Amino acid sequence: MKLQVMNDAGKGAGELEVSDAVFGAAFNEALIHQVVVAYQACGRQGTRQQKTRSEVRGGGRKPWRQKGTGQARAGTIRSPLWKGGGKTFPSSPDENFEHKVNRKMYRGAVRSILSELLRQGRLVTVNDFKVDAPKTKTLVAKLKGYDAKTVLIVMDDVDSNVELASRNLHSVEVCNVAGADPVSLVRFDKIIVTQAAAKRLAEWLA
Repeated sequence: MKLQVMNDAGKGAGELEVSDAVFGAAFNEALIHQVVVAYQACGRQGTRQQKTRSEVRGGGRKPWRQKGTGQARAGTIRSPLWKGGGKTFPSSPDENFEHKVNRKMYRGAVRSILSELLRQGRLVTVNDFKVDAPKTKTLVAKLKGYDAKTVLIVMDDVDSNVELASRNLHSVEVCNVAGADPVSLVRFDKIIVTQAAAKRLAEWLA
């Protein structure tokens, strides 16, 4: 299949021949969901810690005698059933959130995402993407023609001017081909891919 390549003026600047297997794959929602969830889970850090009943301070003596009070029997005020007590299954810093995803599944999900973005008109291929100076105002003016609230710019070699100009824009992200992960591709309204990056993606996912 052929991708329409646009120039800075938003007009056609030629066509790029790419593989149907990469940019014409079927939409596999279940696979995409699995890979996105796994990618986010693997990014989690085990920084939370909660205490067990043995780690909570106090509760060394029995609150009241076993029988004759009319209340339920209790051995410690640090029971998980009590307010201020320990947790039954507490979080620990060595908790592992990783999900295993095979390389074939990961690449299949990225192919499916790219193909669906192209069908929806959210994937735009440009011959090159540069700004004259590292100024946010210049980049905002350049992106106005793409009519999108959030934009991901994928480049083969990230241009330093574009990267610096985008740092103050929370709705714009710049990355190379290796940084085009499934979560970023799904999250942004518009994906701008340079011609060189599109070729690299096609080679990687072929």
